[in-house]
This record gives sequence, C-alpha cells and structure tokens, in this order.
Amino acid sequence: MIQALSVNISQQALDDLKLRLKNTRWTDEITDSGWNYGANLSYMKELTDYWLHKFDWRKVENEINAYPNFIADIDGYKIHFMHIKGKGKKSIPLIITHGWPGSFLEMMKLIPLLTTDSGFSFDLVIPSVPGFGFSDKITHQGCNSAFVADLWHKLMNELEYNKYGAQGGDIGSGISTWLSLKYPNNVIGLHLNYISGSYKPYLKEGEQLSEEVVAFQKTGADWSAKEGAYAYMHSTKPITLAYGLNDSPVGLCAWIIEKFNGWSDNKDNIENIFTKDELLANVTLYWLTQTIHSSIRIYNENSKKPLALGEKDFIKVPVGFAKFPKELPTPPRSYIEKGFNIQHWTEMPAGGHFAAMEQPNLLAKDITEFFKTIR
Repeated sequence: MIQALSVNISQQALDDLKLRLKNTRWTDEITDSGWNYGANLSYMKELTDYWLHKFDWRKVENEINAYPNFIADIDGYKIHFMHIKGKGKKSIPLIITHGWPGSFLEMMKLIPLLTTDSGFSFDLVIPSVPGFGFSDKITHQGCNSAFVADLWHKLMNELEYNKYGAQGGDIGSGISTWLSLKYPNNVIGLHLNYISGSYKPYLKEGEQLSEEVVAFQKTGADWSAKEGAYAYMHSTKPITLAYGLNDSPVGLCAWIIEKFNGWSDNKDNIENIFTKDELLANVTLYWLTQTIHSSIRIYNENSKKPLALGEKDFIKVPVGFAKFPKELPTPPRSYIEKGFNIQHWTEMPAGGHFAAMEQPNLLAKDITEFFKTIR
C-alpha cells in the first residue's frame, strides 16, 4: 500500500528545539585549534545562533512538499520515498540511495537535473533508508544494507518498475551494490560514487595483492586511525553515543557537521560548499525525527554482514563509477574490477563525499552519460 505524504512537523517540536538551543551548555576548547580536535567551537556557536534566529524549517518543508512524497508499506515497514517522473521521451527508472550523515535531502539538487530533459530523463525514486528521516525505525537485529536492498527491490516492483537502475554513495553505495548482486535480472545498471568500506573481492588461494592495492590498504588504515573513531563507535556501542546526541541539538549538530566539514571539497571553509540553511536542514531532519540512533546502528548491522564477495559473487550488471577527489579513501580501479563489472569510470575535477550536494551538475551529467550507454 502506498499513501501520499505531506511533511508538517508540529510547532511544539520546533518550539522545543529553540528552547534547547537557547539553553546550550557550551564546552571550552584549545586556543586557536580550529577543526583539529573536532567541530570548531566558534563555528558551532555561529551556526547555532543562525539556527535559533534565522533558520526556517517551514521553508524546508515547502521545498520537500514541492515534490511528490509517499509512504509505502513494504513487508510491514513504512518506507518514505520521493517519486518524480521524468519528462523525457525515454525515461529510465532510477533509485538513488543516501548514506550517513546525509539524508534524502542530499539528492534534491539532482531532481531537476535528472528529470527535465525532453529527450532522455529518469523516473527518480529517492527513498529514506530505514531508521533515517520519515522511514520506520527497525528495532530488530538484521537491518543491514543487504536487508534494505530487498526492501528496495520490493518497492520498485510495487511501483511497477521491473527493470531499473540504481545509484548510491556512502551507505547507499552498499545498498545499491547488494541490490545489483541479488537482482541482476532487474537492475539494468549500477552507478556509484563510493565503494563500501567493507568491500573485499574474492581472491584465489595464494593470490598476491598488487603494490597499488597494498598502498591503498595502508592509506585506508592511516585514515581510519585518524578519522575513523566515529565509525568504530557506531559499529560497537551506538546507543551509548545516542543518549547525548538525541538529547542535545548542538551535540547532534557537532557530530554531523564535523563530517560535512572534513569530508567535503571545501578549501578549508565549509561555507564555500554548503550554506548554513543546507547544513541545518539535514541536522534538523535528524533532530525532529529522532533518528540519530536508528541511523547509526546500521554500521553495527553492516559490520556483521560486510560486502565480502565469495567465489561466485560478482556484480555482473554494467557499473559506472564517479571518483571525486576529496572522497574518503577509494580502492584502485584494478581492485574494484575484481568484484564489479566496471564499464564507465570518471575522474572528477572537484567534489568530495557529498557529491549530490557539492557537485550536482557533475554527478548528474555522469549518471546520465552512463545510463545512456546501457541498451
């Protein structure tokens, strides 16, 4: 069953948020430490002042509601999704999946770029992963990326799309990969801008890794040692972290904004890439839906079912990859090709982890060019 959704958060929830922002108890910081210890105190104070006095959630609601939103009941779980039909003579169904600490809001700049061309466009399905945004919080074990992929396939079938494309970054990359691995007769093509951090292709007994793969593994380990504490926490003790983040909007904001700063191609100023309104729309969505715990625990579930391919596992569908220069450590193409049928590879001139927000034109162009090659 599918029902239309109009987002309308209660005024009481918005008033409560403002009261909590006013009552923030601020920490101290090391003098002139910038972002070296985490979220910068002076910027967090500036952003919070804007959140309190200028940010308008009702404007965000209007932007969301300008597009068709729905709630689908899939296997008893309520799944929120946007569904925007393309205007092209040829329009390919495409399900685009976000990750953490993003949301479906990340993809909104892509909508006009992918749906309005009169010749070739996409019927976009942009869902919220369970535990994120307006989708259900799944409170039993096992809600990993492979589990979500099954829900996505059923959602696309419910929409009468038997053949469709898939796109994703971050956790959305893993979900889209599992979707392609499980349903190769339905997925016509897979476009990614990230490779799941748990990805391991099948290696024959005694097979030696190349020097470039060994070098990548060292880079990845160095990155994890310096930047990966958040992921270890999400994977091991998510609820302990969530008590504080679910109770303090500034605490939640700092946890999320530090990643938007550290993972984007922003030339040392977060607002070179994102406006305060864009940053706060995403954080406020997490706050109002109380989804910080339900969103981060997918790290724990995925740690128990990593993307480790067996001897007979190979993503056979055509795969396109867009490599953005400030993305988290990305395996070399030779290593990705051991598990993925790479048919299209683009080295992007700019952009980072939040490609759809940072460089929507580049990403949309690459998605379009890739799917145009698929017969």
